[in-house]
Amino acid sequence: MYKVELRRNAKKTLDKLKDRPKLISALMELEQDPRPRGVEKVRGTELWRIREGDYRLVYHIDDERKIVTVVRIGHRRDIYRGI
Repeated sequence: MYKVELRRNAKKTLDKLKDRPKLISALMELEQDPRPRGVEKVRGTELWRIREGDYRLVYHIDDERKIVTVVRIGHRRDIYRGI
């Protein structure tokens, strides 16, 4: 079982969103399986992403320490800027 941690910016974004219950359930599922069906690696990085409706959760997996760090949460049109 993995521990899910959110960076400050991801937490702020999550607090502002209306689709919060869907995103929270997706985060809880990451505790069981950090690489669920449909997950993809973000090109050119060590980050992974899952889709939840129009939103994306971008995260890093540390398999040794069993930690999933959510780096960004955002709308699909904005999430990849600056990565």
